Amino acid sequence: MKAENFVDAAVAAYTVEHTTPPDDVLLSLAEETARLTGGDAVMQIAPEQGTLLTMLVQVSGARRAVEIGTFTGYSSICIARGLPEDGRLIACDVSEDWTSVARRHWEKAGVAHKIELRLGPAADTLRAMPEEASFDFAFIDADKRGYRAYYEEILARLTPGGMICVDNTLQSGAIVDPGAGGNVPAMREFNDFVASDDRVTTALLPVADGLTLIRKI
Repeated sequence: MKAENFVDAAVAAYTVEHTTPPDDVLLSLAEETARLTGGDAVMQIAPEQGTLLTMLVQVSGARRAVEIGTFTGYSSICIARGLPEDGRLIACDVSEDWTSVARRHWEKAGVAHKIELRLGPAADTLRAMPEEASFDFAFIDADKRGYRAYYEEILARLTPGGMICVDNTLQSGAIVDPGAGGNVPAMREFNDFVASDDRVTTALLPVADGLTLIRKI
């Protein structure tokens, strides 16, 4: 439970216990990810976050989505499951190895037909797309110093009323520590920018490692 880093552990556990749990496909993927990636498995989203992503895609009525940072495919499965049968998710990542795990589990989950994988630097992938309203939903979960660039490129291609979800925005609670290093200063700068951006409305939720919901006005 990532949230137990900054939320009372008992409360964090209670919220997980009262959220729809992952199915066998997602459990299998989580187990394989832990076995193959070791400590890097922390890059995988939390199960309760996956449930929320599916629900957000469903209630928003999104049909076209983009994901920045696919890793082994947990979040892409959750997003694709929320899309209609003719919906489409463009998954952006740089690793052939980790996304090969994702591809196998997309097939197991029955969502492979909804997902197009694009390998390469995500900012370049986005910039190569026409600057028009192409997406209804986006999820950003990649290198933290690149968040601002990803945000701007996606916002330019997001439909009015479309949503961007941004992961890791609380940095295990270190976001409020003025002396914290690593990715924290970049994330704090990003959070401050989004909160003052008059092109959007936003809400930062204490879910998993912090999930910011951003809606384009």
